[in-house]
Amino acid sequence: MDSILFLIPISIIFLTIAVITLVWNIKSGQFDDMETPAHKILFDDDEDLLPDDAKPIKKNNSDTNSDTPSNKPE
Repeated sequence: MDSILFLIPISIIFLTIAVITLVWNIKSGQFDDMETPAHKILFDDDEDLLPDDAKPIKKNNSDTNSDTPSNKPE
């Protein structure tokens, strides 16, 4: 019986902290956009982390002279 008198106020304190934290997160916009963080992992933005010899060669659409070598057979 004595433990219940101790545990009920402790549980009310934890519940109050949880509700305050939830309200604070909702007001600060934590739950506004739930889909974008899940889609960000699909974007390929790690090309700058690759070494230079492992990067894919970008093809130029123009036939002008450029500093990059082309892979076309001559």
